[in-house]
Amino acid sequence: MLYRLLVIICLVSPLSAHAAPCLKATSACTEFVKLGNGASRSLIYRTYALDEKNDKISRALIVVHGAGRDADNYFRSALAATFLAGALEDTIVISPRFAANNSNGCRDTLAPNEVNWPCNGDSWRSGGTATNDDKLRSFDFADELLRKLSRKEVFPNLKAIVVSGHSAGGQFVTRYEMANQVHDRVGIHVTYIVANPSSYAYVDPERPNADTKEAQTFGDAANCTTYDDWPYGLKRRTGYAANLTDDQLKEQLAARPVTYLLGELDTLPIAGFDSSCPAMAQGPSRLARGQAFVSYVNKKYNAQHKMVVVPLCGHNARCMFTAEPVLPMLFPKP
Repeated sequence: MLYRLLVIICLVSPLSAHAAPCLKATSACTEFVKLGNGASRSLIYRTYALDEKNDKISRALIVVHGAGRDADNYFRSALAATFLAGALEDTIVISPRFAANNSNGCRDTLAPNEVNWPCNGDSWRSGGTATNDDKLRSFDFADELLRKLSRKEVFPNLKAIVVSGHSAGGQFVTRYEMANQVHDRVGIHVTYIVANPSSYAYVDPERPNADTKEAQTFGDAANCTTYDDWPYGLKRRTGYAANLTDDQLKEQLAARPVTYLLGELDTLPIAGFDSSCPAMAQGPSRLARGQAFVSYVNKKYNAQHKMVVVPLCGHNARCMFTAEPVLPMLFPKP
């Protein structure tokens, strides 16, 4: 009788057990996500496989890297935050890599069929088109991740998705939030966490006054002629956002749930700070630009976006994402 019971336990256990989370930024914790109808694919770091059924997962956290495209380091920071929140067992953490190789400024090593996202110009951080597949835009990558996470046959108990990014990743998320076309289709509550970006996409020609900080007609438009061009404004849009109307972008920007994380000490022009004319029109520092943009969206477009100034943090993703006040936002209760 005991022998038969042991046999039953051995047969049943492998089927009912779940794999432990993958907790190292190594190839063992990566997989490729197929994009589009061809062979194109992009890499992600993740704590659990995207195609293996897992009924323990109740939330997902996507963390988009900065200009260094160091998805491995952002995966480590996300893991640190997940550990501190006690959420390793019920959260799938994903860090996508927007690899770029233009043989000049960006020299990532690409795997066969890996998408080569634009390094500069029509950038991956604003929905730009891939350099080796003109049918793919960088926001399509995020769209595909949301669609995969929403499959009930794989994650039947997933109730919340948080899309977050820091620095250039924060630029990606603030523009993806206003432009993406899957937010209302996945059937899961999606929120956005925008941390310390260098710039935002304003949806009209107003910019913050240097003295009052309130939005008003931009006074230097004659000299700063590109201040309202995409990705700083809505004119001359390219990539993913070009297919939407101004009104769609305004409506989606205001309607979707966003929290802006701003480092209390992120006031210096360092770490890839955008000092171009269109960016400087938005404020003198990342902190000032974030404060002005949140005020502008909430006051003028009746949004209910939230802002948190994170104490003692500068331009540092690990500091921002592991701060105690931030953890409940990254890991909401399902």
